Amino acid sequence: MKYVPSIAFEEMSGSAKGVTAAKTRGRKYIRNRGYGGNTRTEFQSSVKSVFKQLSQAWQGLTNAQILAWNSAAGSAEAKSVLGTKTKISGSNLFMRLNYWVVYCGGNILTTPPVLSGVDAPSEAVITRTADKFTFELENTPAGAENLRLVIQASEPQSNGITRAYAKASAFADPFAITTSEIDLKGAYDAKCGAPSAGAPKVFMKYFFVNTVTGEKSGEMLASVKLG
Repeated sequence: MKYVPSIAFEEMSGSAKGVTAAKTRGRKYIRNRGYGGNTRTEFQSSVKSVFKQLSQAWQGLTNAQILAWNSAAGSAEAKSVLGTKTKISGSNLFMRLNYWVVYCGGNILTTPPVLSGVDAPSEAVITRTADKFTFELENTPAGAENLRLVIQASEPQSNGITRAYAKASAFADPFAITTSEIDLKGAYDAKCGAPSAGAPKVFMKYFFVNTVTGEKSGEMLASVKLG
């Protein structure tokens, strides 16, 4: 299934990955998520740094470049979690696409790219034991050289929790597309802690990002239980 101009944040509601999608006066926007206290994790700080870069870059665009982004936004739509669509601004489109470009290590796009959509990933084989946490895609898509795989996961949850995908967040850098087994254990345990008998379940989301255009595919949901 192909996901087109939903672009980067097709589910524009709530908080994830350190940012919050919200709506005011009928228009969607993205801001850094608020956290209590003054303590920030390294990842929260990096998200804030990316949006600071993008804000400064937008202010440095020429009038012609801003008009180009506004024009591109006129033909793009954001899709909310309820399935309704809304028009977006040029600056919002600039932020959405460039967030993923920069997140994957690319340079900020000053002119809007041609959007073609990104296919969602295939099903994955996920294994979690006390000594192993691996992820393996069944197949790779066309144009995989321009794609990166982003895997998000919740902290370990108890057996009583049946759905906690909203708690999934990034714990590792984006991965190159491969059908080989990817070892997640070290990165996951370091950020989230290892599952245990009392909290054996991990809820996951994974998706592709086009590093050239900043487009994001639809999200695949999965869960895995210790052992």
